[in-house]
Amino acid sequence: MAGASAPKRQDTRKFFENLSGAGKSIAVLTSGGDAQGMNAAVRAVVRMGIYVGAKVYFIHEGYQGMVDGGDNIKEAKWESVSSMLQVGGTVIGSARCKDFRTHEGRLKAAHNLVQRDITNLCVIGGDGSLTGANLFREEWSSLLEELLQQGLIDEEATQRNSELHIVGMVGSIDNDFCGTDMTIGTDSALHRIIEVVDAIMTTAQSHQRTFVLEVMGRHCGYLALVSALACGADWVFIPEMPPEDGWEDNMCQKLSENRADKKRLNIIIVAEGAIDRHNKSITPDYIKDLVVRRLGFDTRVTILGHVQRGGTPSAFDRILASRMGVEAVLALLEASANTPACVVSLVGNQAVRLPLMECVQMTQEVQKAMDEKKFDEAVRLRGRSFENNLSTYRLLSFRKADSELPNSSFNVAVMNVGAPAAGMNAAVRSAVRVGITEGHKMFAVNDGFEGFYKGQIKEIKWGDVGGWTGQGGSLLGTKRTLPGKHLDKIAEQMRIHNINALLVVGGFEAYVGLLELSAARDKYEEFCVPMVMVPATVSNNIPGSDLSIGSDTALNAITDTCDRIKQSASGTKRRVFIIETMGGYCGYLATVGGLAAGADTVYIYEEPFDIRDLQANVEHLTEKMKTSIQRGLVLRNENCNENFTTDFIYQLYSEEGRGVFDCRKNILGHMQQGGAPSPFDRNFGTKIAAKAMQWITRTLKESYKGGRVFANSEETACLLGMRRRTLVFQPVVQLRDETDFVHRIPKEQWWLKLRPLMKILAKYKTSYDVSDSGQLEHVTRVRPKDSNTSTAI
Repeated sequence: MAGASAPKRQDTRKFFENLSGAGKSIAVLTSGGDAQGMNAAVRAVVRMGIYVGAKVYFIHEGYQGMVDGGDNIKEAKWESVSSMLQVGGTVIGSARCKDFRTHEGRLKAAHNLVQRDITNLCVIGGDGSLTGANLFREEWSSLLEELLQQGLIDEEATQRNSELHIVGMVGSIDNDFCGTDMTIGTDSALHRIIEVVDAIMTTAQSHQRTFVLEVMGRHCGYLALVSALACGADWVFIPEMPPEDGWEDNMCQKLSENRADKKRLNIIIVAEGAIDRHNKSITPDYIKDLVVRRLGFDTRVTILGHVQRGGTPSAFDRILASRMGVEAVLALLEASANTPACVVSLVGNQAVRLPLMECVQMTQEVQKAMDEKKFDEAVRLRGRSFENNLSTYRLLSFRKADSELPNSSFNVAVMNVGAPAAGMNAAVRSAVRVGITEGHKMFAVNDGFEGFYKGQIKEIKWGDVGGWTGQGGSLLGTKRTLPGKHLDKIAEQMRIHNINALLVVGGFEAYVGLLELSAARDKYEEFCVPMVMVPATVSNNIPGSDLSIGSDTALNAITDTCDRIKQSASGTKRRVFIIETMGGYCGYLATVGGLAAGADTVYIYEEPFDIRDLQANVEHLTEKMKTSIQRGLVLRNENCNENFTTDFIYQLYSEEGRGVFDCRKNILGHMQQGGAPSPFDRNFGTKIAAKAMQWITRTLKESYKGGRVFANSEETACLLGMRRRTLVFQPVVQLRDETDFVHRIPKEQWWLKLRPLMKILAKYKTSYDVSDSGQLEHVTRVRPKDSNTSTAI
């Protein structure tokens, strides 16, 4: 793989080279309902397992295959998981299994595992599958004892297989498992839902229709809630938040108000498990009849059903599943007799291990709270991510009458700066509506700082941002112009429009622009107002934030293209594709896109490489072509090296691979900025902008003295970014030291830790820092109130 590794520092880092799987056998199975991304998890477990020297087995057809044994339990080879990454469902099969629920079934399963010396089990499934695995582990000693007494195994086999270790990964599109922010398959299911909603919206607008959509979620309303946030639905019904009695009147009133506001369509989203306060089911047909009877609107029902489980996994699910699969193998290697069965989870942007039964217990408590009609408790138990989605939805969905709004008498301007990024419009919509709800007068600045100094500023109302969440690009208009040369004119415009606070949604220029404005506060009093930036750029190169709005959409565009390109090679023997991605000097898109697409090599600026590395990579591909995998994928970040251009690498590979493989190249270009924003970007943009707006309200109140706003301290010009597990407000001045301004990237970037993982999955020997993993945490129940500075996403 390209690049010399960084020099070893004297530090406390721990590398997994010390963890050997030699002499161990790991089996992987998928159980229960299928979910997109399960194959990526299986692939990661198999390849990581083989990499550390363990034997890895597939168990086909879930627990049924474990009970039946025979050909259902097969050793996996490196090539066995090739071409699996982009396939939906589960290639190794899944089945509901009654036999495993019986003692006899589990005894047969234990016998089948002992015959192959399998004592490490990786289970990918929902809470039922994971609970079953834990019971199996608890009974393991007694099952072995029984097999010994029956003469089916000998004393030596009993000793050799005395401990069973279990690690779970949650594959469930409903996201109904406590302890993880996202389960494998949820993001892909949201993609399917949003694709349908976007398609329906065009026909609904043409005919002034109301659409009622039923989405999956018998016990958990996550899919319904997040898709309602992502498409700006008029109303949502979820099991955790049954509507108050009399909801029929409220909903019909809201729908008719929206029509009176010239909104041509209404979208109502219903989770299949939606209920009212009396535990009575709320069905799409009931809602349709109600709307037709009361309002006479042309209304249609769409039930999405198993469409949500189908299709190719999103980039997010592939990366999540790959990270979790590698983490699961590490957890199995480190497990001891006293380690409880654990589940690998995602919290914020970090993989963590949690005791399996604590998570299962908490998941069951949610259902218990709902049965007892303690709905607020159920929402709290679902976790901070769910709570935040719900509070943001409540904030944005109901337009209060002007008489009900507080009158803050503050004017707040919102603008986009830098290149367009999908999700910018969702952020602006969210900021405008939250601002209006908090009593501010909202102003839109067109065309970034250029439009600002030219006076392209006008008031923006609630209805003006309707339908913005699903629109790509920037509806306000955006430019890369920096404010530096036009400070006097910008100050004058702030004075003319009496702007008391500024929210900037944008990329690196937005960050530099905010630095310039805050530095000019001594000279221009107009800039002594609260200013906050929300990062939005496909390159994901903003210091102070792990993720930027727009980068998820770009990753999906890259992943989709790589899938198609790889598929075009399936009829051709031995072909290598060289693909150039965007990102300036930041290798995020290339690296994470490479992980999601299953690249062999990724060249980036942050990891220097030379001609010897290129040669080694060509040789690596030549070896690969001798196996049954006969295609290769090489990604190159646009600015990774000024001499080793995409053309140069293409020509080098073509020459060196002559007679073994041929080459094709593809420059993805502006396609990566493109199209409708992904559900993640819509949701992230919506939540982070709402948070920023609430900060503005708080800071305005704190800095209003003597009849005017005056804010000139460092913390009143800040960036709101996601850091590991939380959203944090950070003064832009303090981020200056973390920035490489020449190359427009942060000096330290978290995703570089994913590079070894990508190399391992492409069969390169590498060093992998595992200091972050390995600590078993506990599911938190009681949480302190969030401070003003940070919150979970």
